[in-house]
Parts: sequence; structure tokens; C-alpha cells
Amino acid sequence: MKRISSYLGLALLLSLMASHTFAHFGVILPSDDIVEHKDSKRLTIKVYFMHPFEQKWLTMEKPKVFKVKTGAETIDLLSTLSKRIINGKVSWDTHFTVQRPGDYIFYLEPQPYWEQAEEKFISHYPKVVVNGLGKEKGWDEEVGLPIEIVPLTRPYGLWVGNVFQGLVLANGKPLSHARIEVEYFNEGGKVKAPKEAYINQVIKADINGVFTYAVPKAGWWGFAALSEASYKIEKKWKAVSL
Repeated sequence: MKRISSYLGLALLLSLMASHTFAHFGVILPSDDIVEHKDSKRLTIKVYFMHPFEQKWLTMEKPKVFKVKTGAETIDLLSTLSKRIINGKVSWDTHFTVQRPGDYIFYLEPQPYWEQAEEKFISHYPKVVVNGLGKEKGWDEEVGLPIEIVPLTRPYGLWVGNVFQGLVLANGKPLSHARIEVEYFNEGGKVKAPKEAYINQVIKADINGVFTYAVPKAGWWGFAALSEASYKIEKKWKAVSL
């Protein structure tokens, strides 16, 4: 994943959930976030369950849903996913060709993950936005996930130091004072955290569900909003974090 050092590729992956203790992230990682006419139109899309900063992978079961929304069209990509093994853990990838101008929102619905340490299930709902061929339309649209971050700042073409804002929605309504965990995709483990608290940063949304973050380093960043589901999973009758 090539980046000019002064630019930021922002992974608005993340209407997902990150565990307080372990900072698990569901990740959808495209090979580029801006596709211009001079570029290859064929993207590689990687789907991970992992600790992004520490670069530790966990096994991800095949998602229930994996789609891309562009304009009024939604394309089902689930059957295109191929299984990959990274450090002994299952992940997934696919290829997607950008055929027309517009913003592309990739998103998925996962299989719930049982977290023994918290005695609850966790469901991550990641998404990421890719701009195609110069038409900047659609990046701020909802896709209708149970918990979702809608960008208020265009999530690509950002400089280091720019402020990013997002709106947290739960069941389509603003989630007041939502806890948001922020983590850097530390490719190759090049960045060393001086202390553990620097790995997973925490901010809160305001009463209207809006949060703000000034991104300090070029690369991919994940934002994870946390909420409790209104249902339980029957096979263990346990709570579910979204």
C-alpha cells in the first residue's frame, strides 16, 4: 500500500465495534482509496479481524454479508471472497474493478465472535470508502448497518493534521456520547508506542453523536464506535456488543 508521506488514506472502516480490553477491529482494506483515470481500476480488497496497531491477526469467519454501494446500486460481493491464511489465522480477500465514476462504500455484516474474557458476543460492522474516477458523490451516505459511522468530513484526500468528523448512528439514530476507539494500521510494525495507552486511543461523541479527531500520521486509521445490542444470541443467551 503506497502512500506519499504527507497524505492520509483514511480508513473509515468502521462502524464496527472494538472491545475495550483487546481492541479487536474488523477491517476492510482496499489497495487504494482514490482511483484516478491513470491508475489501475482493479482493486484488491482485504478483509481482516485483527489488532491493527500491533499487527496481530485473529481468525475471521466468512461474513454473512459483503457488499459495495455506489450511487443507487448495491453489488453483492460475498461469493467473490477467497480465504487466505495470515500467521495461521483465516482472513479473506477479493478483487473489484472500478467501472464508473463515483464513491464506493464497501461494508460487511460478520459472524458474531465469542469473546470469552468479556463473556459476550461481538459483532463488527466495518465499512470503507473508495473514490472512483474523480466523481465525489456518495461518501456521506448511510448503508443501513445496525451501528454505523457516517463521515462528515470527506474520508479521502486528507492531509496529515486535518480534522476528521463522523456521526455515529445506532439503528439509524444518532448515538449520544458514543465511545469511539481510534487505532492506526501500523503496517510492518514500524511505529513503536511509548506506552500501551498510545496504541488504542479513546474519544467520545457529543450529545448529537458527532466526534472529531485530528489525525497525526499518514496511513490508514480505524474508528470504532461501541454500542450494546438490544438482543441476545440464543445459543448461549449472552449479550452482544456492536
